[in-house]
Amino acid sequence: MNLRDSVIIVTGSATGLGSAIVKQVAAKGSRVVINYTKSEKEAHDTEAVCDYLGVESILCKADVSVDEDCRRIANEALEKWGRIDGLVNNAARSVFANAKDLEALKGQQFMDVFSVNVVGPYQMARAVAPHMKAQGHGSIVNVSSISAQTGAGSSIAYAASKGALNTMTLSLARSLAPEIKVNAIMPSAFPSRWWADGIGEEATEVLFEKFNAQVP
Repeated sequence: MNLRDSVIIVTGSATGLGSAIVKQVAAKGSRVVINYTKSEKEAHDTEAVCDYLGVESILCKADVSVDEDCRRIANEALEKWGRIDGLVNNAARSVFANAKDLEALKGQQFMDVFSVNVVGPYQMARAVAPHMKAQGHGSIVNVSSISAQTGAGSSIAYAASKGALNTMTLSLARSLAPEIKVNAIMPSAFPSRWWADGIGEEATEVLFEKFNAQVP
């Protein structure tokens, strides 16, 4: 896929991996939709990088667990550029709950995680698919996690949601072919504000010292 002058939507892209993805595709000439829910300052910082690189971008505050918001994200891209070439479903939610303590994770927390990590990507795919089909091509990338394979992570709900996302990726790939390619990536843990907010900076440092010690 030639990224120059393409239109890419990246959900959850004000900070962390999402912001890094925006900067990478912008550096290759893509026009991008930067989506966020709370991190407005960081979203503007990411937008500033796009401005520096000389590419157009849109800031869109929206919650992917809400179908109307997903359709609005797609519509804003279409209204400005008339096309959508790529979608990166990066927005995610988790809770930090000891997997050995099943009482630590409430049913509503489980549903909240799935609403963003599974339902959100489905709703975003549904919002962009008709337009990608009409133009004859498109690419959707779902950001999963190694937790989908290991079962480990910030919580059982998070790991289960990423497993569900992998299965949904296969289903969507079959449903939307041949015009639209649907794939998933499964990164491992990496340092980010998300960890520090969840378990504290000191615990995050200890955790990643252990991770780094396992890398050859």
